[in-house]
Parts: sequence; structure tokens; C-alpha cells
Amino acid sequence: MKKIIIRSLIAIVLLAAAVLLVLKFVRLQHEVSKEMAVRFILNSDKAKDFLNQNPDFNQDVVFLADMAIKSRYNRFYVYDVKNDSILHKGLVAHGKGSNTGTYGELQFSNVEGSNMTSLGNYKVGVDYVGRFGKSYKLHGLDKTNDQAFARYVVLHTYTFMPHEEQLVPIINSEGCPMVSNETFKILENIIDNNKKPILLRIYYK
Repeated sequence: MKKIIIRSLIAIVLLAAAVLLVLKFVRLQHEVSKEMAVRFILNSDKAKDFLNQNPDFNQDVVFLADMAIKSRYNRFYVYDVKNDSILHKGLVAHGKGSNTGTYGELQFSNVEGSNMTSLGNYKVGVDYVGRFGKSYKLHGLDKTNDQAFARYVVLHTYTFMPHEEQLVPIINSEGCPMVSNETFKILENIIDNNKKPILLRIYYK
């Protein structure tokens, strides 16, 4: 009888620990969306301001990545500027060096070897074939990311990058905005069929 009680107590403790662990990582999407909405409006407006000052960039579509949203959620957006709408959203990895040890809190750097994501505006450059297959060079346009090209920060996909939202954090990159194969095909179609370069904006606030 005592053994049964002890086993039951152990089972209850393990179940409680599992529930707490799940609650730590699992958060309803609508809660994230409320916080995301303000940042999205602010940064889409900043992207529009940039396009107004830089007519040599594509004026119809921009890519936005909100690194304040936890990595297991969709946080990469293909934004239709003229119609003020989202054409596609998907997962995107941040650099492994950006992890702080506190779930959901990130740090950023423009330093080579940091393996961190860099915030700011990027010009999506030419494509090339590297160790991740077809990828696109990225040119940092701000002081916070002007070393991106030298750091080999590129837009690329990865075989083990998931496409659907997850219950736990996704894998990290070495500082690059890394997307799923499915999302990459969508971006590839947009980039390759536009004569003017696309703006990518990565933000946290």
C-alpha cells in the first residue's frame, strides 16, 4: 500500500513538473499577436519611409522579421506595401549567439564571430549556391548591421528548419535569417522576379 502511495505521489510530482514546463514554453498565439501588432505597424511604417527615400528599391513588397516574437511562432512576414496586407508568414531562426539563457529574451551584435542576429534594414542581394544550397547575400544598411556582408550573414534555408509553428523553440542559425524550404521558395519567387532589390527589416522593438 505504501509503495502504491509513493508511486502515485511521484507520478503527480512528475506530471506537475511536465505541466509547468509546457506552460513555460506554450503561450496562446492571440497573446503574442497583441504585442506584435504595435511593433508591426511601427516597423512597417519605418519600411515605408525607407522606400519613399529610396526609389531604387522595390516599392511593392518588403520582408519583415520580428525577433521579439518567440522563435516557435511565425515571425517572418512578406508584406504587401500598397495593399497594407501580409502575403505570407513563416518561421525564421535567429543566431545561436543571440540566446541569453532567458527564454524569449535575445541579444544582438554586429561583430564577426558573435553568431548573433543583427537588427536593421538589409538589401537582399544576389543569389549564390553555398553549403545551404541557393542563398541570397545580405547588405546591412544601418550601423547595427553594416558588417553583415563581411560576416557572411545571408538569407537561406535548411533541411531541418520546420515550416509549421512549434510547441518548443526552433533551431538556431549562425546569425543568418534562416527559413523553411517552403518559405524560401516563396521568397525566391519574389526576389528572382523583381528587377529592383527587396528590403528586409529585422527588428526587436
